[in-house]
Amino acid sequence: MAALMALELATGWNANEADVMVGTSSGAFVTALARSDALTLDSLVRPTDSKADVTERIRRHVYVKGPSGSLSRWLRHGLVPGVRRPGLTLFMGSPAPYHARGIADWVTSHVGTDAASSWPQRSTAIVAHDIISGSRTAFGTEAAPSVGLADAVAASSAVPLVFRPYQIDGNLYVDGGVSSGTHADLVLGSDRLDLVLVIAPLAAETSRKRARIHEKVFDRVGSKSLKDEVEMIRSQWPDCDVVVLRPSPSVQNASRPNPLDAARSVPTFMRTLTTMKRTLAQPEIWEKLDHHLRPKTRKTVAR
Repeated sequence: MAALMALELATGWNANEADVMVGTSSGAFVTALARSDALTLDSLVRPTDSKADVTERIRRHVYVKGPSGSLSRWLRHGLVPGVRRPGLTLFMGSPAPYHARGIADWVTSHVGTDAASSWPQRSTAIVAHDIISGSRTAFGTEAAPSVGLADAVAASSAVPLVFRPYQIDGNLYVDGGVSSGTHADLVLGSDRLDLVLVIAPLAAETSRKRARIHEKVFDRVGSKSLKDEVEMIRSQWPDCDVVVLRPSPSVQNASRPNPLDAARSVPTFMRTLTTMKRTLAQPEIWEKLDHHLRPKTRKTVAR
């Protein structure tokens, strides 16, 4: 959210002008806001809010308690496949304390009932991981079930071990970030684009100091998948400019030890805003942004 706001401040470009948007996990929520013209500072902080107010509101809306879920489902879709293929697969379908229905309600509270239950007119994909088929589902594409925006965001954001799988039409979905934090290659399903802008919070270029095990796993998965996706885009669209915006070490530190902790939302948001100014000013980045976004031919954002 802060990265897109920083881009608008720097270039005057509104993310909803993008020809294509791809959202995954927290990026799914940001995509829903952008496509609903609701990506404003009030989405996070209200004029009279204290830091404690923001933290409590996020916790109350997003972290909704529910039955922990089925151990047999975890055995079938997580533990057994995880033994054969170690990694994040091990956590698929695991029991969890929260129900992602709270995330769907959080989306509805920001964009309104009509937008939450329908789909944006402009090309939009929100990605979740189907634990039954073991593959990604890009809601908003022809191959995916027809759902409303709020349900798609909830499915895309159902982090294993925190949220139990989100059910849609009998299928079970978890956070799309288990296979990629960006899924940027999905833009290749559109007409050729002049610019692909990838915001990759889980694909830092520098190793974290004293990184915890889960941080190493997410960084490794995020960086590997992003590298492959960018190579695919550049291979098929050699004339397309690709700009990747990654978190600085200070942003990573602001979100530690748990980026899902509601208390880290405001510090991480503020740190991203301040560091993004330096990131966007880098010549190799700013030249592309200036060429495409201020205000000339404006193309796409992939998140």
